[in-house]
Amino acid sequence: MKKLSTGSLFAGSVITGMVTGRKLTALVALTLFSTGAFSAPETPELSLQEAERLSEMPLHCVTTEYPNKLNQTLSGPQDLQGPASLHPAFYGCFDWHSSVHGHWMLVNLLRHFPDLAKATEIKAKLKENLATDKILQEVAYFEKPQNASFERTYGWAWLLALAAELKLWDDPLAAELSQNLSPLTELIVGKYHQFLPKLVYPVRTGEHPNTAFGMSMAMDYALIAEDKALQSLITDRAVHWFGGDKQCPLSWEPNGFDFLSPCFEELDLMRKVMDKKSFMHWAKSFLPALDNADFHIDVARVSDRTDGKLVHLDGLNFSRAWVMYGLAAEYPDEFGHLRALADTHVTHSLPAIVDENYEGTHWLGSFAVYALQQRARAGE
Repeated sequence: MKKLSTGSLFAGSVITGMVTGRKLTALVALTLFSTGAFSAPETPELSLQEAERLSEMPLHCVTTEYPNKLNQTLSGPQDLQGPASLHPAFYGCFDWHSSVHGHWMLVNLLRHFPDLAKATEIKAKLKENLATDKILQEVAYFEKPQNASFERTYGWAWLLALAAELKLWDDPLAAELSQNLSPLTELIVGKYHQFLPKLVYPVRTGEHPNTAFGMSMAMDYALIAEDKALQSLITDRAVHWFGGDKQCPLSWEPNGFDFLSPCFEELDLMRKVMDKKSFMHWAKSFLPALDNADFHIDVARVSDRTDGKLVHLDGLNFSRAWVMYGLAAEYPDEFGHLRALADTHVTHSLPAIVDENYEGTHWLGSFAVYALQQRARAGE
């Protein structure tokens, strides 16, 4: 079979004429991919066509209430309510944090692709979900004593990413939504100020609580919002926890359910808080082989994409990639060679994000978009 182009492969799981005009299922799509019947292009790109495909995922799931994982602490029977009652803004996409970064993804794609075919529908959903009264109910949820640590720090980080994206989007709706979101944004910023100083040891997991990831996303917000106090806090804590780290055991990664790389997330954070001279010296001790032109790490492989934990490893490929793209963009002379390795990670997992696989589609599109936009920063 002829190798498909970026547009034909990444346009989605609808391939006319190949399966009697019907929608190609996730199983068939992945079988074709794994057997070499078609392959991903070597240079992925977030085109309008790919943005159209990926936008369908959060557009669908931000208002899909069930299935849902609440991750809730109950203080009494009054807390036994449905997701939309507890979280009127962020009740979809299986869990709170995935709903938040689904909204981030919709804002991001509208900012970069204002001509999306469903732009009007997307704007209507954003306006409905991010209404002032709904955001205030989200704030009230966090203010209950039993919810003080809710979504710490992964969901917090994506909420600040959403707030930052609204600040970057030059559209009248963005200003309105940013204002609506501001009480929750301010609450989350306050939570960082409360939590980071009392955290004695950083969390170095490859899943949601990873401290470096939570701080890295928050640093992006702090820079965009010109929040000097938050910038200073993150810089201080990052240097305190990670400044002396050496020889990160990359060979120990990944764990079976990782969607973040502890080593790479630390790299991403320290790139943002250190000047070039300090970072280069630190990185040489942290991952000595990273600046070698032949640096390599194998892509993470998923054995069963219907398993909600195992499919995390597709996310790991995207998050590794965005770290490598970030390094290549910031320091092309030293780390430009990482762009090709990042491309390999993206092209391995991008074709696997297909509509029927809700275990992945409720969140993986956001990771793919984030990685591809970091690639755009890194250039060709």
